[in-house]
Amino acid sequence: MGESYIQNLIAERIGGNQFGKSTVIYKFEKIKRAKRAAMEAHPDMEIIDMGVGEPDAMADPGVIETLAKEAAVWENRNYADNGIDTFKDAAVRYLDRVYGVKGLNMSMVNHSIGSKPALAMMAQAFINPGDITLMTVPGYGVMGTMTRWLGGETYNMPLTAENNFLPDLDAIPEDVAKRAKLLYINYPNNPTGATATEEFFKKAIKFAKENDIVVVQDAAYAALTFDGYKPLSFLSIEGAMEVGVEIHSISKAFNMTGWRMAFVAGNELVVQAFAAVKDNNDSGQFKAIQKACAYALEHPEITEETVKKYSRRHDMLVDVLIRLGFKAKKPKGSFYLYVPIPKGVKGGPSFETAEDFSQFMIREKLISTVPWDDAGHFVRFSVTFVADTEEKEKAVIDEIYNRLSAIDFEF
Repeated sequence: MGESYIQNLIAERIGGNQFGKSTVIYKFEKIKRAKRAAMEAHPDMEIIDMGVGEPDAMADPGVIETLAKEAAVWENRNYADNGIDTFKDAAVRYLDRVYGVKGLNMSMVNHSIGSKPALAMMAQAFINPGDITLMTVPGYGVMGTMTRWLGGETYNMPLTAENNFLPDLDAIPEDVAKRAKLLYINYPNNPTGATATEEFFKKAIKFAKENDIVVVQDAAYAALTFDGYKPLSFLSIEGAMEVGVEIHSISKAFNMTGWRMAFVAGNELVVQAFAAVKDNNDSGQFKAIQKACAYALEHPEITEETVKKYSRRHDMLVDVLIRLGFKAKKPKGSFYLYVPIPKGVKGGPSFETAEDFSQFMIREKLISTVPWDDAGHFVRFSVTFVADTEEKEKAVIDEIYNRLSAIDFEF
């Protein structure tokens, strides 16, 4: 049977007549395949998944109870469109209470069905063919992908240890800066765990004003901070609302990944441009979920308990990795630990890339991590592994040490 005519109708932006024919295996698919093979080869050994990028816990009981109650309300059954005032008001008060953000009102906030579509739609609101989005690498690439689909270009800003995993805005060529429409930043950062400073945010604001750029700060991990580093909002910095927005996710701070709720806040015109695009993409998140998320935002103490857990797990993991010879340093935020890879194993394989090391860890020791080779060779550990007691947390970390202690790594 010949090839379907549909193959030739697929948009070039997603592969056109070559869609589905690529033999390239992407990083996360390689990890999945390696995990399956390792489990088949070692059926008596449990895999330790340190690559999961989502919380291991359930949502707070009060959130779940609110959802159940509101799901039974007749008025909540219909379209939410661009959101309900209950959630918007809760978001405004949350940013004030937790981050000290002043001057917001409900016209400067709009919900999104998760932060991922918010990032995609932000590109739809601003990018024309030939425009540039400034993207950090390594990083979360959806805004860059959408930019290219729209005929725009991306300019990658490497995040290096030498610059504290902050983009070097001074290194951006003048002609690139002048063509840029969007600057994407993400702090605390995935995957590096780095946090931004007030000084960096001020520099980003100045850069945006000088070059007529919209700043999009992805604050998915903003509430997850440790050891005296207080949650910092881009919007709390003078001038931020003149140049951009911040996207807050309910997923990470409140153990609600699958609930799919986030909000965009900041410059009113940017928010309204996003809302116009959103109104043509979806009909809003279920009102009962919005009200449950409003409950979450009204109870930031939920996040405080989660932060204690992640901080404790980071401490244990960093201690073990240092004992094994790794140059591990506890981050000030997020649930990610970003660690330089070893050069190899004495008398064994060498690691040219982080992917080499990550595959070795899965294949030989059934420990799953995520490799990053965009700006140096690092692996990302996540402290969201499943363990519902402190004793079980310690058991997981101890098992990591037991599996790796017999290996003589070269650094």
